Amino acid sequence: MLPALLLLAACAQGPTLDQRLSTFVGRGEADLVAALGVPVRVHEAEGRRFLQFEQRRAVAVAPPPTFYGPAFGPWGPRYGYWPAPPAIVQVGCELTFTLRDARVETFSYRGQGCG
Repeated sequence: MLPALLLLAACAQGPTLDQRLSTFVGRGEADLVAALGVPVRVHEAEGRRFLQFEQRRAVAVAPPPTFYGPAFGPWGPRYGYWPAPPAIVQVGCELTFTLRDARVETFSYRGQGCG
């Protein structure tokens, strides 16, 4: 019974980004800044206030195996596929919250690092 529970727990996933961000709807700007930090951009138009936050992180990406030719081991030359070292790439996510009457009304996000 215990292995089945461990397997089930390993498959469980947390809330989606939409679910996590929807908890801010109806809350004030101070709560938003306390949770996400200071916004990188603030814009006001037509009675609305737009707060943009940026999140960046480094991700290791493994390239496909590449044929590298002979390698010399203790038993002489050998041929085959050798994995290339992983590449480190920066992925980002831009979060924009729309506030009306000092309360979060909606949110949107874009970028490869959103998830």
